[in-house]
Amino acid sequence: MSATLSPLHCDLCPRHCGANRTQAQIGFCGAGNALKVARAGLHHWEEPCISGTRGSGTVFFSGCSLKCCYCQNYTISTETLGKEISVERLANIFLELQAQGAHNINLVTPGQWRPWIITALDLARSNGLNLPIVCNTGGYETVESIHAWKGYVDIWLADFKYASSDLAAELSRAADYPKVALTAIRAMLEQTGPLEYNMEGLLQKGVILRHLAIPGHVSDSFAVLDAIACLKKEYPNHFIPSLMSQFTPFYKAAEHGIGRRITTFEYRKVINYAMELGLTDGYMQEKSSAREEYTPAFDFTGV
Repeated sequence: MSATLSPLHCDLCPRHCGANRTQAQIGFCGAGNALKVARAGLHHWEEPCISGTRGSGTVFFSGCSLKCCYCQNYTISTETLGKEISVERLANIFLELQAQGAHNINLVTPGQWRPWIITALDLARSNGLNLPIVCNTGGYETVESIHAWKGYVDIWLADFKYASSDLAAELSRAADYPKVALTAIRAMLEQTGPLEYNMEGLLQKGVILRHLAIPGHVSDSFAVLDAIACLKKEYPNHFIPSLMSQFTPFYKAAEHGIGRRITTFEYRKVINYAMELGLTDGYMQEKSSAREEYTPAFDFTGV
């Protein structure tokens, strides 16, 4: 089945690398023609309206269209650690997570495997899957991809990483990130519409828009927050802003001048600026979240 789902000239992400994945050619993202998953299980460290009390049913996929030098999941995103599985097995994983009490199915960096995942979701739904689907993305998506997920993704858990093209090029090898991400986020907001919650206060539909504050780059965080504030005026009830302090100098961060955690002073400046802009109806992560134990072990648990 993998061969029939593989793109002939891959354009699933903004890289448009053109890899012939039907012949197992590896794309820029690191993905070929065999679906790879690194971990599946209940995850309790997302925003409260996603994790709830029982956890989010999270599936970590191998590969990524971004190459962030500080990625905490670099072993799967860049080194493409993962176990090859079938679409049928992925559908069963979704159902197993539902049986374990997951509040939702949380797809982490799924874009490079979209055809496989959609097929698995169709199969799982035909066998009783009825949970909201969360797309957990770095924000580097094409509008065509957002549209292709329509009817499958209920909640977009999306990053808005940078406002500076130079910074995006330096840290994620994606100079076009600011423009691409802003366009993609607008498409997400249009697709989901206003936020919807269930009786437990858990998000059922909408967008959570995350920004990770990076040490030494407070000014870029200010520019990102300016853009988020503009989006909030345009889409007042469509998304929840989420400020994150959990930057940890993993992987090659030190080689790019960010080999430290963000200081309390830096993060407080970002929080204060968000409050000045009126972005107070979301989440602001505690400084203590910048701890390595928040990164799961990618040991193929649940796969």
